[in-house]
Amino acid sequence: MSTITLDTPEGPIDALIGIPAGAGPWPGVVIVHDAIGYRPDKEAVSERVAAAGYLAITPNLYARGGRARCITTVMRAALTKQGPAIDDILAARRYLVARTDCTGTIGIAGFCMGGQFALILSPKGFGAAAPFYGTPLPKNLADTLRGACPIVASFGAKDPLGRGAPAALNKAVGAEQIDADIKVYPDAGHSFANQLPAQALLRVTGFGYNEAVAEDAWKRVFTFFDAHLRG
Repeated sequence: MSTITLDTPEGPIDALIGIPAGAGPWPGVVIVHDAIGYRPDKEAVSERVAAAGYLAITPNLYARGGRARCITTVMRAALTKQGPAIDDILAARRYLVARTDCTGTIGIAGFCMGGQFALILSPKGFGAAAPFYGTPLPKNLADTLRGACPIVASFGAKDPLGRGAPAALNKAVGAEQIDADIKVYPDAGHSFANQLPAQALLRVTGFGYNEAVAEDAWKRVFTFFDAHLRG
């Protein structure tokens, strides 16, 4: 695991890089962190993606200024579908494509807020998208997903932010004839794949890590990515 300086239209930011063992070239995955930020949980995510045989990059969307201001700016980009956060994620994709050890085929995976970005950017040059509880879903979902890449999405039935989201996403991908694997886990809530602090409190509020569910979701994601990013 290492950190690089990533050039973006708004100036340089830092990003985590995970490189698989052995000889490439490999497909790539852009990982979009949740509202908490990209350390330390996303280091574990990047290591998992690299261990599965994908170049992994996680741009730090909070690199420009204080956390409060960054959260506001990034969430505004998720609502408006434009802004520096969008440009940062696309810059991360370009970085991977330009690497000599990359095949040029890139997926995107995101968590919570990052899952929203994974859906928003699914028509923007990615080979597959994996939103984990990307709720609330982007507005005008059918328009947002027009021309989207294949989508493998994971939701928790106990997620207080996700009521109705799986059904809405199923309807949208069906209308747009997008290849998709959408699964709802009945015993999981929001952030079930993120090992965040204060787990006991999070579970009370419908959030919290669930190892068994996380492992199943990742297994589905990598099976889906193998089919669409390696084939």
